[in-house]
Amino acid sequence: MSDRDPQPVERQLPTEEARDLLALVREIAQREIAPKAAEEEDAGRFPREVFTLLSDSGLLGLPYDSEYGGGDQPYEVYLQVLEELAAARLTVGLGVSVHTLASYALAAYGTKQQQVEHLPAMLGGGLLGAYCLSEPSSGSDAASLRTKAVRDGDGWVITGTKAWITHGGIADFYTVMARTGEDGPRGITAFLVPGDAEGLSGAMPEKKMGMKGSPTAQVHFDGVRVPDGRRIGEEGQGFSIALSALDSGRLGIAACAIGLAQAALDEAVGYATQRRQFGHPIADFQGLRFMIADMATQIEAGRALYLAAARLRDAGKPFAKQAAMAKLHCTDTAMKVTTDAVQILGGYGYTADFPAERYMREAKVLQIVEGTNQIQRMVIARHVAGPEGR
Repeated sequence: MSDRDPQPVERQLPTEEARDLLALVREIAQREIAPKAAEEEDAGRFPREVFTLLSDSGLLGLPYDSEYGGGDQPYEVYLQVLEELAAARLTVGLGVSVHTLASYALAAYGTKQQQVEHLPAMLGGGLLGAYCLSEPSSGSDAASLRTKAVRDGDGWVITGTKAWITHGGIADFYTVMARTGEDGPRGITAFLVPGDAEGLSGAMPEKKMGMKGSPTAQVHFDGVRVPDGRRIGEEGQGFSIALSALDSGRLGIAACAIGLAQAALDEAVGYATQRRQFGHPIADFQGLRFMIADMATQIEAGRALYLAAARLRDAGKPFAKQAAMAKLHCTDTAMKVTTDAVQILGGYGYTADFPAERYMREAKVLQIVEGTNQIQRMVIARHVAGPEGR
C-alpha cells in the first residue's frame, strides 16, 4: 500500500450537519475499518463489531425518519456516507446499503403500528438486515419466484429457498418476498421475518472471488410461521415494493462502486508518484498520466450521476431511469478503474501485498448484484425508447 495520503474528495454537501457527519464517517473508516480490511477479507471474517459501532453512531438508519431512530438525512448525504465506507472496505459499505434496502419496505409501506414496533430496533438497535428476493431459479426474472407463503389461521407459513442473500444466515431480520397468489408479479407479498424464526436457516456461505468477508448464502424457509402483523403492505403488493426498494438500492450500489474506484485511484496515484523508473516517477510518463486522468474523470462523472439521481429522489421526483444509469455507469467504472489500477502497479498490482488486486476482484460483483448491468440497460431503454414489442 502506498505511503502517500490520498487527497480528500471535494464534496458538495447541503448542510453543516452533513459536513460533520462525513467527517465522523471518515474518522471511523480510517481508524476502525481500513486498517483491518485486507487481513479480515483474506481471512473471510465478517466485521460484526463494526456494524454495531455504526449502529451506535447513528449510521445504519441515515435516510429514515428520526421518529423511529433514523437520521433524517437526504439520500444525497446518505450515499456519500456509503461511498466513504466502501472506500475503506466494500464489505462494510455494501453491508450498510443492504441493511438500508432491507429496512425500506417497512419504512415505506408498513403501518404506523408496525413502524413503531419494529423500526427503532432495525435502524438504531444494533440489528442487521437482509433482503430476500432472488432464488436459485429466479434471479433477473424475479417475478417467477417460487417461495410460498400460505395462510394458516391468523398468520402465514413460508416455505422455500432464497439465494445470493447478503448477510444470509447471520441477519437479525429478513425482508422476504413470497408467493401468496397467482403466478407472476401480482401474486407476491412482502414479509418481515425475524432471523431467529423457527424453521429458518442459512446454508454455508458461497465461496466467492471477492468480498470474502461478506457472507452470501442461501436462506431456507422450512415452514416458517409469521403472524399477519408481519405482512408488509397489501397481499399481492410485494413485487412493486421490491422494485421500489431496488430503485433506491441501486443508488447504494452506485455509491459503493465509486467509493471502491476512488480507493483504487488513490492507490494507483500513490504508487505512481513514488515508483521510479528511468530516473523519474512513473507518474511523469504520459501513458500513465493519461490513464490516471481518465480514471479520475470517470469517477467524477459517476459521482455526479448518482448524486443527480439522489437529488431527484429527495425532491420526490421519478428517478428510476437515473438510478439504473447510475448503477450501470458507476459499476462499469469501478471495474475499469480497478483493472487500470492493477496495470499501473504492474507486477505488484497482481500480488496481495497491495490492495489493487482485491479492489479488482470486488468490483466485478457490483456489475451483477441488485440487477445485472444487462438488466439496467433494459430498464434504461424502456424509459428512453418505450417497452419492447409495441
